[in-house]
Amino acid sequence: GVEVGPQPQGVVRADTLDKMRKIVKHGLDFVQLFNEGREFPPCTIEVFKIMEKVDYPRNKSDEVIAIIHPELQDQDWQPLNNGDPLFLTLDGEVIVYEGNCTVYPTFINEAAYYEKKQAFVKTVKVKLTAKHIRSSVL
Repeated sequence: GVEVGPQPQGVVRADTLDKMRKIVKHGLDFVQLFNEGREFPPCTIEVFKIMEKVDYPRNKSDEVIAIIHPELQDQDWQPLNNGDPLFLTLDGEVIVYEGNCTVYPTFINEAAYYEKKQAFVKTVKVKLTAKHIRSSVL
C-alpha cells in the first residue's frame, strides 16, 4: 500500500495525487528492472522509526486540557529537542518536550487521530542498509 499525505478527509489535492503517481511509477519501474535481471547495488537510506504515540494532556475526567503548541503545528518530520514546546494549556502554560534524544514528530494534530487519543507520533531517524539484490530468475 501507498499512503500519501497528510490531507483532510474528503479532499483531493492535485499535488498529493501527483506525488502518489510518481511513487507508484517508481515502484513499478523497480519491479520491471528487477524482473529483467538488473542488479541493484547496496545502499543505505535514512528512515523514521515510530517510537510511540503521544496523547494530548488530559485531566482526571479524561478531557483534553491542552492543544498543540503553535511552534509545533505543521512541523511534521522536523527535529524536536528537549525543552522545545509541545502543548499549550487553555490557561497559557507551555508544556515542553522532556526527552533524552531528538525525535521527529509526525501526524501532528491530525483530525483523524483525535478519537484515537493521539496528538502526534514520535519517531527517530535510523539508517537501513540493504545488500545488493538481483533476480535469480532470468
